[in-house]
Amino acid sequence: MKLLHIDSSVLGPHSVSRQVSAAITDRLAKANPGLAVTYRDVATAPLGHLSGSHLAAAQGAAPDAALQPDLAAGQAVLEEFLAADIVVIGAPMYNFTIPTQLKAWIDRILVAGKTFKYNDKGVVEGLAGNKRVIVAISRGGFYGADTPMAAGEHLETYLRWVFGFIGVTNLEFIAADGIMVGPELREKAVAGALQAATDLRAA
Repeated sequence: MKLLHIDSSVLGPHSVSRQVSAAITDRLAKANPGLAVTYRDVATAPLGHLSGSHLAAAQGAAPDAALQPDLAAGQAVLEEFLAADIVVIGAPMYNFTIPTQLKAWIDRILVAGKTFKYNDKGVVEGLAGNKRVIVAISRGGFYGADTPMAAGEHLETYLRWVFGFIGVTNLEFIAADGIMVGPELREKAVAGALQAATDLRAA
């Protein structure tokens, strides 16, 4: 069994999402002896954002030689994702959505013919439905459906749509909310998220 661990926070050791994603990975590694873990930090080693040249290459145009290393990096990211049975993602909310570095990673795994396809009626079929995806999210405030900030929540809602689009139905979220409201709330949110990580089912 293979696990792919992705971190995207730019805060390094001060990151809540990194702390929780590490706890999730540790829980699953201890519960599944022999689990092979691949780690990718898209904040410290970011992927390039898609350009017109990327899209042209995807349509069959001969890429410029300068683009080749980036295309190879994108292919490696896709292959890591396709090979994984479990994917753990640390995803903080920045300005109401995911970090740009995580978006660049997502752009490399949403590939027609690899993780989704259109059938003869033009309906999308996800091709990555055999994966378990667990997302550790951290948000500075509170964005639940019953809060005034609910309309600004474009982190969890976006990721639910993205992974649903490619067929993932085994999707779990562990959230640490209100971490910027005050020290006591931050401590409570982190403790709750870490406990949820500890309580995750093994497989």
